[in-house]
Amino acid sequence: MKIEEFLETVPQNVISGEDVQLSDKSFREIFSFVELGENDNFYHLGCGDGKGVAIAIDEFNVKKGIGIDNNNQKIIQAKKGSGEFLCKDIEDSDFSDATVILFWFADEKIIKNMMNKFGTLNPGTKIITIWGPLPDCIPQKVSFPYILNTVPFKKANSLQEQLLSVFGVKCIDFVTAWEFAERYTKAIGEPKVKNDRFLTIIQTLVIWINAKNLGVACREEIPESIKTYIDIMKIHFDIDFEHLLKD
Repeated sequence: MKIEEFLETVPQNVISGEDVQLSDKSFREIFSFVELGENDNFYHLGCGDGKGVAIAIDEFNVKKGIGIDNNNQKIIQAKKGSGEFLCKDIEDSDFSDATVILFWFADEKIIKNMMNKFGTLNPGTKIITIWGPLPDCIPQKVSFPYILNTVPFKKANSLQEQLLSVFGVKCIDFVTAWEFAERYTKAIGEPKVKNDRFLTIIQTLVIWINAKNLGVACREEIPESIKTYIDIMKIHFDIDFEHLLKD
C-alpha cells in the first residue's frame, strides 16, 4: 500500500496530534526553549489533560496559564490540576492577551483559519509549533522539532527557503533527515517505545523525499541508505514510498 493509504489506517486523532500527549520532559524542553516566565500569559490550544498548563504555572511561574480543548472529558481531567481550562473550539476562542501559545495541529483547514487569528495578536506574541512551521513563515528560532514564530510573521519566499530555515542547513542529506526524524520521534514518544525506529524511518523518508522534490537535497541521486529503507518498508511492511519520488 502507498504511505498515504497506510496513514489512513492510523486513527486520525493520532495523526492530527489530538490524542498524542507530550511527556513532561517535552513540555519542559519547550518552555525552556521559548524562555517562558513570570510575565507570560500562556495558552495551550488543544491542551488535552492539561499537563502542559500545570507545568507552565507550577514550574515556570507564568502569570496566567489557560488550556483550551473541545473534548469535555479531557477538560474535566485537566481541571484537577493547576490552570484555567475551557471546553471550546479553538477557532472560536479568545486568546488575544496571550504572550506565548503552544499550537500543534495537522488539519490544514484549522491551521488556515487560525493563521487569520494569529495575525491579529500583539506584536511579539510567540507561537510554538511541533515538527512543521506555520504556513509560509520563516521561524524566528528552531530547536527541532520545536519551532518558534513571533508576531508579526516573517514570510518565506519559497518552500525551499522555509524548509532550509527549519533544518538550519544549506541542503538535506540522509544524516540530517535521520537526526531530525529521531528528534521528533523522541519528543512525541513515551520512553522506551518499541516502535520508535519504525516511526523514525518513516519520518526520515518523508523529510528526505520532500527535500529532493523541492530541490534542496544534497545530491540528485538517491543515497543507498534511502534506497535500503524504501525497500525495507516495501518488502517487510508493504508500505510504498517510491511513488512520492518525482522525476
